[in-house]
Amino acid sequence: MGLRDELLKSIWHAFTALDVDKSGKVSKSQLKVLSHNLCTVMKIPHDPVALEEHFKDDDEGPVSNQGYMPYLNKFILDKVQDNFDRVDFNRMCWTLCARKNLTKMYLLITDDDSFKIWCIFNFLSEDRYPLAIVTEEIEYFLRKLTEAMGGSWIEEKFEDYKIQLNSKKQCLSAWELIDLIGTGHFSKGMDRQTLSMGINEVFQELILDVLKQGYMLKKGHKRKNWTERWFLLRPNAISYYVSEDLTEKKGDIVLDGNCCVESLPDKEGKKCLFIVKCSDKSFEISASDKKKKQEWIQGIQTCINLLKLGLPAPHREARQKRKELRQKLMAEQEELELRMKELQTANENKQKELETMRKKLEEAAANSAEEEERRLQTHRELQDRYRMDLEREKMVTTLPYIQSSPHIAPRFLNGTIRGESRP
Repeated sequence: MGLRDELLKSIWHAFTALDVDKSGKVSKSQLKVLSHNLCTVMKIPHDPVALEEHFKDDDEGPVSNQGYMPYLNKFILDKVQDNFDRVDFNRMCWTLCARKNLTKMYLLITDDDSFKIWCIFNFLSEDRYPLAIVTEEIEYFLRKLTEAMGGSWIEEKFEDYKIQLNSKKQCLSAWELIDLIGTGHFSKGMDRQTLSMGINEVFQELILDVLKQGYMLKKGHKRKNWTERWFLLRPNAISYYVSEDLTEKKGDIVLDGNCCVESLPDKEGKKCLFIVKCSDKSFEISASDKKKKQEWIQGIQTCINLLKLGLPAPHREARQKRKELRQKLMAEQEELELRMKELQTANENKQKELETMRKKLEEAAANSAEEEERRLQTHRELQDRYRMDLEREKMVTTLPYIQSSPHIAPRFLNGTIRGESRP
């Protein structure tokens, strides 16, 4: 997900919050204020008449999200550079939408914690609108949060929740996710401070790209003295501060594919040493123990390798792979459903053909039976006619003989020939 896509998610929340009557449109006056604030926070020169000129043929009516997009792209997003504070940008959009959607009554977390969960939601949500976070990403977030709080992941508990969620809609909105975390459903037994610290740790990794942080000693370049600093490792730099409150930054170690990190032997009374070599300068650092030293060396080496390959931070690459896998599975599922539908249609057509054939066979059988009955009837009629013809012919040939025999005629007429009595 690129910078533009990330920005659009936060802007979508702000636009939706301004759509008070849920008509899908926002007044021009509100969009002017939103546009001005976006330009200010993203350090873009703002043209106050550009919006009005862009919609000069649209009277004074409200503007839809689709109608606002061409202006947003042309006058804001096309001009944006990655030189502004994204947290300030997100907080501005958050301020617009939180007042309308955030329910604070039963939450165990602060507004700042809710803001961080909202940012995490935007990072993990699907690239479809309205924005929603699917079950897999909810589990990913809850696992990381549980780990950050030092808790144990209870698989059965989430499976029960997943069944409950899948029976409804299989995803959550930003505000539903905030409610899920803020009501302590998955952090029972943890105090509010632990929950807040866990949220902050996940926020720093996923949103601020902080891959590792902690106190270490750094050797100075001029006086060669060792000073404790708070270090933050990001994909392209190691920043160091006076303390973990990050109020006073002392410098950056800019990383690129040509940098290297190496272990150093103990010296000058310092242990667990390693050195970061850059093109213009080298930095000697002392970790608190061997485990921390190895973790820092591995973390820095990972960043250097990713920079060489032109790849994003591990959590961003992992998120992209999860999305691609979901899209692949969804495409396969859709293809399977389409194939099943085609098979079902083919089966239904086959059943119709068979039914038609059965009816034709039944009709043919019925016709055959009727034809056979007609044939038999005709046969019987012919037999009867033939019998009658035989009897008539017999009578015709016998009558002259009877008439010519006086001794037979009376008996024939009386019906006593061959011992038969006349009826």
